Amino acid sequence: MPQVPALASHAAFSAQHSQLIEILYVEAKCARWELPQDSFAEALRRSADKRFRNAQAGHLEIEAYLKSLRVADLGLACACAAGCETAWEFFVAEFRSELRSAARAILRASGQSGDARAEELADSLHAELYGVRTTGTGPRKSLFEYFHGRSKLSTWLHAVLAQRHVDLLRTNAKIVSLETEPESDAPGLSAARANPAPPDPDREMYLSRLGRALSEALAGLPARERLMLACYYTDQLTLAEIGRTLREHESTISRQLDRTRRALRESVVAILRRGWAARDGRPAEPGLDEAQIERAFEYALEDWPFDLSRSLSQTESPGKR
Repeated sequence: MPQVPALASHAAFSAQHSQLIEILYVEAKCARWELPQDSFAEALRRSADKRFRNAQAGHLEIEAYLKSLRVADLGLACACAAGCETAWEFFVAEFRSELRSAARAILRASGQSGDARAEELADSLHAELYGVRTTGTGPRKSLFEYFHGRSKLSTWLHAVLAQRHVDLLRTNAKIVSLETEPESDAPGLSAARANPAPPDPDREMYLSRLGRALSEALAGLPARERLMLACYYTDQLTLAEIGRTLREHESTISRQLDRTRRALRESVVAILRRGWAARDGRPAEPGLDEAQIERAFEYALEDWPFDLSRSLSQTESPGKR
C-alpha cells in the first residue's frame, strides 16, 4: 500500500496537524529546552511514520496515536539529540543514577559484577545518545533519534543499555551468538571446549605490537585528553570529579572521553596497519592485516599486562624517556 500522504513529508504533516502539534508542544514543555516547534513536529512525524508505515491511516487515527505518545519524554529526547546543553544537564541529573543501577543489574544477570564496570557501561551510552559524526563535517547522528515516544524514556534506555551490553560481549568474543543453541544441544561446542586449540605462537608478538602502537597513539594525544584518561582510568575519578577539575559539565566530559577512546582506537589500528620501518638497529616490522589486528585486540582482552599509568606518565613527561 502507498505511504500515508500526511506522513510522506514534513511540510504535509505539519500543515495537516498544525493545531495538535502546537498543543503537544506546549504539553511537552519544549520551550524550556528552547527546542523549535518545527523540530518537535519532525519528531512526531517520524514517530507516526514508524507506526503507520505501509498501512492506511486516517487523520483522526494519526491524531489519536500522537495523543497517546509520552510527549514530555519525546521532547527531552529531541532536545538532547539537537545538542541542547540545558536538556543534557537535566537528562544526566534525571537518568544517570537509574542507568547505572540498570547496568549493575545487567552485569549481575550475565555473571559479571563491579560498580566501576557498571558505571563505565552506563556512562559510555551518553556519547552515543549525544551522537557522533559519520564524517568530519557531516551532521551528528544521535541514538535519541530512534526514540519515538511510544514507551517511557527510562524503559527505552534500559533496552538500549541491555542491547549495548550484548553488542560489546559479541564484539569482544566473550559469548557465543545469542542465536546459537544451548550448550547441552551443541556437542561440537562442548568437544571444542574439552579439547581447546593450542596456544597461538604469535600471541606475544601481537600483544607487543599492540602495546607499542597504543603507547605511540597515547603520545600523540593532546595533554588535556591524556589528563582525562589518567583521571578516569588511573586515578579512578568519577566524571563529576573530572568535570570539577577541568571546569566542564560531567556530560561534556563523558562525550569527550568517548571521542578520545574512539580516536585512540582508530590511531592504534592505523599504526598496526602501517607497521614500523627499520630504525636504531631495530628491524622493520610489517603492518598487520584486519584479521591479525582483531586477534591482537582479542588477546588484549584476555590478559594483557599493559601499564596504562606508566605510559600516560611517560607521554606527559617525554624528556624522562
